Amino acid sequence: MIFSDPSSVAVVGASANPAKWGYWLARGALRGAHRRKVYLVNRSGAVVDGVAAAPGLRDLPEVPELAVLCVPAETLPDVVEEALELGVRGFLGITAGLGAEREARLAARIRAAGARLVGPNCLGVYDAATSLELAWGNFTPGSLGIVSQSGQLGLELAGLAGEAGIGVSRFVSVGNQADVTAAEMLAGLAGHDRTAVVVLYLESFMDGRRLVETLAGLRASGKPVIVLTVGTSQAGREAALSHTGALTSGTEVVEAACRAAGAILVQTPAQAVDVAQLLLDAPAPVGRRIAVVGDSGGQGAIAADVLSRHGLAVPPLGPASSAAVAALLPSGAGVRNPIDLAGAGERDLTTYARLVEVLLGSGEIDGVVLTGYFGSYGADAPSLVEAELEVVDELGGLVRRRAMPVVVHSMSRDSAAVRALREHGVPTYATIDQVGWSLGLATELALRTPRAPAAGAGGPGPGTAPGYLAARAVIAAQGVAFPGAVAVRTADDVLRGAAGLRPPYVLKAAWLAHKTEVGGVVVGLREPAEAAAALDGLRARLGEGEYVLEEMDVRPHTVELIVGARRDPAFGAVVLAGVGGTLSELHRDIAVELAPVTEEEAAVMLSGLKAFPLLDGWRGAPQVDLPAAAAAVAAVSRLVADRPDIAECEVNPLRVGPDGALAVDALVVPAAEEPVEPATEERA
Repeated sequence: MIFSDPSSVAVVGASANPAKWGYWLARGALRGAHRRKVYLVNRSGAVVDGVAAAPGLRDLPEVPELAVLCVPAETLPDVVEEALELGVRGFLGITAGLGAEREARLAARIRAAGARLVGPNCLGVYDAATSLELAWGNFTPGSLGIVSQSGQLGLELAGLAGEAGIGVSRFVSVGNQADVTAAEMLAGLAGHDRTAVVVLYLESFMDGRRLVETLAGLRASGKPVIVLTVGTSQAGREAALSHTGALTSGTEVVEAACRAAGAILVQTPAQAVDVAQLLLDAPAPVGRRIAVVGDSGGQGAIAADVLSRHGLAVPPLGPASSAAVAALLPSGAGVRNPIDLAGAGERDLTTYARLVEVLLGSGEIDGVVLTGYFGSYGADAPSLVEAELEVVDELGGLVRRRAMPVVVHSMSRDSAAVRALREHGVPTYATIDQVGWSLGLATELALRTPRAPAAGAGGPGPGTAPGYLAARAVIAAQGVAFPGAVAVRTADDVLRGAAGLRPPYVLKAAWLAHKTEVGGVVVGLREPAEAAAALDGLRARLGEGEYVLEEMDVRPHTVELIVGARRDPAFGAVVLAGVGGTLSELHRDIAVELAPVTEEEAAVMLSGLKAFPLLDGWRGAPQVDLPAAAAAVAAVSRLVADRPDIAECEVNPLRVGPDGALAVDALVVPAAEEPVEPATEERA
């Protein structure tokens, strides 16, 4: 409770200057003086709202439970030391500019004394339920919880939430997370009655697996989480040798983490608040089938397109439902979906509510979107205010009875009807884009089941030697099939080895990670003598080394996939599956999940690829062995999850045909002996 409802607070660095942080913190703290003791500290003296500051912590009549630190960086360690000696147990670090080394020492000293620190370099905290206001800015009380690494972006979220009428229940700027982490502050929201929806903004995820568990816990407590992040991880761009690292970005890994936790990832603060409004106001979506009702054919058609782009369906209504809709509309109106009122709304405003009632009761749709003029009638013609509000009341009643979402795109940004719609649990937006992403993401969240990946089951293995043959052995031990192969260094080795293999053959430079780019692979060798001559050619160009003579997979109707796994610095093992071969980076048709995955989960990954029809029998081709492909994905995911000594593992391509899957190239990258930890210091 130190950071949400302390019994006493001291603002160290309080100021009477409204342009300084110390003023905002002092003024905000004093607004909670009816609930807790509030003390101001400034060695030069200051008076804020009639309250005089003491020159130091030792001059206070009691030891404060929480000290807010808003002093120059050079004096901060001394202030903390004095506070710890007195017995202060909570610190809110606003001060920035300590530097990573001094920051780490300060956090260690605070922890050693049994105290805790939020920050430093944070914007502060706010709790509407406990009148705790220790932050820059002004907050509107509400039901949205915000935990943000960037203080200013968190403040933007809070401002947007206020403008949307949502308000903020608790705000925490975690800053550099030198001690208290975002995951800890998030966990505290699970039992926070005022909070109904949570928005999280992070740039560095630290212990990502713990964060996933925390987000899943919030979801289980009935508090959906919206995640906002930026950029792609440097670790992904600097991935060692494989296509896997080049193909997976930090954002895609965060998306995978959100899927595992049952959270959703958004792109902008405005989008986060729009989605939060729908989650707070409307019943939870139960499906993707949406009926569109427009008083303009053009707006209805645009709405259908936008909803479709956001993963929602706008299915045609069946004959009975179309007939019921047609009975309410003039001849020639569009009645199948999207529905065009064709002027019926202007003639009788109650048409809107009667149409929604028919649609929600049809059993053919899961929600309704109204798009166009509704919400503007009373604003443009005052004589229609009461009639429009009566329709709003009817719509609100329908939503409550049917427990299905009705979402409105209104050409009025603010009118009596728009405000009433929101009060009745009917989210209303000024653009159809807002409707699309809000309803689409809220539906995705409602239908998403959290998936908690199992922890790695093993430990370091016997080690991995470099080269293709060693990689084959490690991956084959997981049950992934490879063609027959032998190691060769001379033409005589080729002639002897070919006797035990089925032609045609492939010859590979085994030590090269990317063989095709440097001409390190020769395919279609039909005779041992041809293979021996090819080896002489490779040795002349690439030099001496271990080469591999391998049976060439010539099965018809095969599809090439890439299957890889790597160790993300924050989230641990992740697995990737997608379109493979030499053009995998060009196509970039991939699915990413936290590892390990089960074979069933791997099959879902494959089914989501754009190229899935190629696996499922495109244009009369036979369906490939999907269970075999899924088994290979699961096996690779287990390998990296179970073996901390392996940084990356890749099979590219995995050739999947109707009769099974064969890995025809592979790479295993050992973990570095001394991995470099990602930087965690960020600006607030």
